[in-house]
Amino acid sequence: MEAFTIIYTLLGGLGIFFFGMKFMSDGLQAVAGDVIRKIINSITSNRFMAVGVGLLVTCIVQSSSVTTVMTVGFVNAGLMNLTQAIGVIFGANIGTTITGWIISIQVDKYGLLLVGLGFVPALFSKSDKFQHLGRALLGIGLVFIGLKTMSSAFVPLRENQAFLDSIAYFSGEHYGAYIASILMGCLLTMIVQSSSAMLGITMALASTGVIPYHTAISLVLGENIGTTITAILASIGGTVGAKRAARAHACFNLFGVFVMLFFLPHYFNLIDSLIPLDPRFVAADGSVPYVSQHIALAHTLFNVAATLCFLPFINQLAAFVTKITPDRSEKEVPHLLVLGDPANMLPAASMAQAESELKKMKEIVGRMYRLNREFWAADEYDPKMLAKIIDYERITDNIHKEITVFLCYVMEKPMSHHQSSQIQAMIKISDELESVADYIERLANYRDRFKSNEKLEGESRTEFFQFMDEVWEFFHLVGQGLLNDQELDIPKIEAKSHELQLWADSMREKHLDRISKGTYPPVTALTYSDMVVALRKIRAHSSLMAGAIESFHAKYE
Repeated sequence: MEAFTIIYTLLGGLGIFFFGMKFMSDGLQAVAGDVIRKIINSITSNRFMAVGVGLLVTCIVQSSSVTTVMTVGFVNAGLMNLTQAIGVIFGANIGTTITGWIISIQVDKYGLLLVGLGFVPALFSKSDKFQHLGRALLGIGLVFIGLKTMSSAFVPLRENQAFLDSIAYFSGEHYGAYIASILMGCLLTMIVQSSSAMLGITMALASTGVIPYHTAISLVLGENIGTTITAILASIGGTVGAKRAARAHACFNLFGVFVMLFFLPHYFNLIDSLIPLDPRFVAADGSVPYVSQHIALAHTLFNVAATLCFLPFINQLAAFVTKITPDRSEKEVPHLLVLGDPANMLPAASMAQAESELKKMKEIVGRMYRLNREFWAADEYDPKMLAKIIDYERITDNIHKEITVFLCYVMEKPMSHHQSSQIQAMIKISDELESVADYIERLANYRDRFKSNEKLEGESRTEFFQFMDEVWEFFHLVGQGLLNDQELDIPKIEAKSHELQLWADSMREKHLDRISKGTYPPVTALTYSDMVVALRKIRAHSSLMAGAIESFHAKYE
């Protein structure tokens, strides 16, 4: 029965650990959702910036696997190039080491304390932010309790000679044992699909004295390789770029561990010299109290050193994975929904993706508007320009459909009320942009009525183009709030919208007055009225979009 007790205690502790990690990650993501979205949007071609993004996002979500899967998804959608993705992956490898430092705290002292501090705001606070902070604290406490439970499961193994004999080879201080431990750590992480969980198990084994210090560090190195399987699986069925990003992650970790293998005995000594406490010290109760800090430092130092060594060669790594992953297919077109099920992504990452698509959509609508202005101003009717405007409108229809469907799937995930409100605002922005595109196309089609003897001349033509330019300026003003993440002056926008509405009514009345005086044929009254109404509708939808943009950028409270 002792074996059964060890197994169910280990599984129970692992379950509490996973549940705590889930609570902690969800709570931190909900609180820092806006931060994650802005961090992701800040990615540039600067490799140091990309590393910083990967580091910060992973520290928040507490999972390098989540960050790398997200990165593969962005490459898949064409929102990030391979070099940027590799930089983010480098940062994710460093960011995931924070988990080791959290685990290395004396868990038996703080687990129940954090659960006690966290459950009150998590269950009873009316503030969305405090609820999620409470969940994060509760999650950290459960992580500690889970580790304590796992450690208690391993204690009897110290006296179990059969078990000790079975792992005797792994405990040896020679390269065969090091390589075997690395391979075992890699294999177990591939099975568990969580390097954080394997790190927790490794620390629990080491801190209870079941495995020696050098074996624990070798296992951790193997776990660095094993965690890459998650991104590789996520890239299956994706674009060539996504596969290259996943393989870059695997190559980076594999190369790093391979190089470290040659210096492993010296690396153990280096870690010992940096932390004065003896990792082999055994307390009266048989535990090894100081080994966890050494394992955490070894994990961090390895990933930081590997990143610093590989960072100057990021282009060479990109070239290598490009060579081993040739593009044998036809030209691929980046597409939002090729990422697969958004349920496997962070809500904040999905929102950043959708926001990028919204910005593209706004730019397309802007090009469509300017082309329509040229189409109307041309002396001759040009059917090719009309065809291009209609094609732009079809593109906006497709983007609108994709964004709406994508965000509806995202809303099925657990998230804060603030994130839910932001997603609803994004769907509204997409709706309004699509409506603006519809009226631009409608306005372009009215040009067809002036192909024959009817012409738009004189004051009516001048007023029409003036009004068209003013409506464009209004649309551009509102759109800047989406492109630049800047707060909109809503009272100013409302005043300008009302001014344009009155201007439109005045234009229609003036044109009818000119027709009554015989300046224009009566048939133009209907066409001119339709033209002005189309511009007025563009103004109305731009105004509604301003309200949605304001909701999207509202502060999280």
